[in-house]
Amino acid sequence: MRRFLTSARPTLPADALLRPCWSWDITTARQVRLLAKEYTVNVPEDLLYSAEHEWVRQGDILIVGVTAHAADALGDIVYVELPQAGDVVVAGDPCGELESTKAVSDLYSPVSGTVTAVNTRLKATPAIINDDPYGEGWIFQVVPSGDYAPEALMDSDAYARLVKDS
Repeated sequence: MRRFLTSARPTLPADALLRPCWSWDITTARQVRLLAKEYTVNVPEDLLYSAEHEWVRQGDILIVGVTAHAADALGDIVYVELPQAGDVVVAGDPCGELESTKAVSDLYSPVSGTVTAVNTRLKATPAIINDDPYGEGWIFQVVPSGDYAPEALMDSDAYARLVKDS
């Protein structure tokens, strides 16, 4: 059995990712662990979350944005199509788009209601979503309709489990 005894940063053998798992020796397993990047999820506890990775800050007027996980997965956001003030949005339906250097993704409304305001700063600087998704990167505000049910959304623990399991 070989042992890993050097202080230099390990490199994987060229075929390491092609080898079946059961043939990896202890050195390769250690190297993989040392090279692995641990991913942590930023999930504020005061928000509610949808399965489509939007968040909701509760109050008389709800504030909606996309999660840090979604922003990270999209990459650098370069364009945002926002709903307009006065638009009626329906929970689970698309209400805008986020375009990144990787892909275009629909923005889903996590709640039903009437949009009262949008974050117009995102038109000029959409990267705010990447930089501060839970603060300055909010997307729109909505007055919920009479059938608003916060229990239909996930709390921070449930959302963290969803992200971890995906």
